[in-house]
Amino acid sequence: MPTIRVAHSPDSDDAFMFYALATGKVATGDRRYAHELADIETLNRRAVAGELDVTAVSFHAYAHLADRYALLVHGASVGDRYGPRLVAREPRPADPHAALAGRLVGIPGELTTAYLALRLYQGAARTRVLPFDAIEDAVVAGEVDVGLLIHEGQLTFADRGLSLWEDLGDWWGRETGLPLPLGGNVVRKDLGPAVVQGVARDLKASIVWGLEHRAETLAHAHGYARGMDVERTDRFVGMYVNDYTVDLGPTGRQAVQRLLDEGHRAGVLPAPVRAEFVGA
Repeated sequence: MPTIRVAHSPDSDDAFMFYALATGKVATGDRRYAHELADIETLNRRAVAGELDVTAVSFHAYAHLADRYALLVHGASVGDRYGPRLVAREPRPADPHAALAGRLVGIPGELTTAYLALRLYQGAARTRVLPFDAIEDAVVAGEVDVGLLIHEGQLTFADRGLSLWEDLGDWWGRETGLPLPLGGNVVRKDLGPAVVQGVARDLKASIVWGLEHRAETLAHAHGYARGMDVERTDRFVGMYVNDYTVDLGPTGRQAVQRLLDEGHRAGVLPAPVRAEFVGA
């Protein structure tokens, strides 16, 4: 069997999920994997081009991939009343939704779920694409009015003297009663049903192994934590490697479909998308 190319983000939660798979802790039969790391917007774009067999993507990006890729129900990053955060130098206004209209927001990419959530929250905001790990600096320097933070920035922004305007995961939960599905993993459908099922089993096994051997896996994940101490790394991993990560389940699947439906209703997604899920 040809080697399966699998890619994910160089952040601590993805590192936690893929550790056992990358280090041979789980049996994969005749399936062999070559691992690649890149930021999520790069992976989104590469998946749109069909370059990877298995990859982490934003659920927003999946809307542009559904013809070629299926969504794995294992390995999702889902925020249950938390998620991407809008932060600014100014204190939180009484009505952050209204205050955001016309403001320039630094975003981590136009295919990220964070961007989709921002558009659903306040479509009148102006945006500038920046590397995800440069957004805090841009806010501090006054290059943008507001920053849309993903990954570890959700926990570190206050260290820079920035104020939280809105947690989009919390807002989404208030609006829908559902968790906010941020990123997941997709697999090329043309690999065939047997390989797709095998990939699903391997990824689920990797996540379960990591949770059962948390200390070892967390030590590995901390190497991708970009300046966070062990305590914050543990907290961040706990936020995004949870029950929904092992398996999206009915609520997680409902949340994904609701996000795609709302994106189309708001005109962010050009066509309706029906999510196709596969699992072990």
